[in-house]
Amino acid sequence: MSEFWQLVDGEFGAAHGRTLVRDHVIGALGHRTAEQALAAGEQPRSVWLALCVDLEVPEERHRGREEPGHRRRRR
Repeated sequence: MSEFWQLVDGEFGAAHGRTLVRDHVIGALGHRTAEQALAAGEQPRSVWLALCVDLEVPEERHRGREEPGHRRRRR
């Protein structure tokens, strides 16, 4: 869960990210919010990816934003 919140905060900012997770309904999650899906036991990674797709986050940022001068290793 901590990685989920780091990704949300990094992409959308803490305040806006919390609002999106609480209020934005995502069809791919059964027309639930991310918060509802997580509470129902959905995997945080699946919820994050559904949020990314629904909000058209570029695919290269699905693993988070890179810090300038740092490259993430591929897993």
